[in-house]
Amino acid sequence: MAKQGARKKVPKELAVINADNCTGCESCIEVCPVDCITLIRRNMGVKGSHAWCEIDLERCVGCECCVHIPQKKTNPYELNVCPWNAIEMVPTENVATVVAQIGGPPDYIEEHWDRLVGTAQRLAEMRASG
Repeated sequence: MAKQGARKKVPKELAVINADNCTGCESCIEVCPVDCITLIRRNMGVKGSHAWCEIDLERCVGCECCVHIPQKKTNPYELNVCPWNAIEMVPTENVATVVAQIGGPPDYIEEHWDRLVGTAQRLAEMRASG
């Protein structure tokens, strides 16, 4: 279980998962050191179901472990974690916009607006204020 409590500092970048590219394979969940990634499943009726992973922005520390396995800077080979390149590191001040665009189906984003986009906006404000 990840540490709870007030955030000491807001990272320069946060991870955002493009829900359209994510297959819900959970490879990012396995490597996250702060347990901030969860699998979202939605029943789409006759169309089946849709699953994707989602980052809890309040808990993300911007470590990039969900994007690639950390290597020495001199190593020319990057070992990607997500086989679908669905995760990107986004500057904290831009996260709200990016999450609103790619964080999930439009109706899901609208339904969870405060938790997703509102949280990103608050983190951007915290980062800007110092």
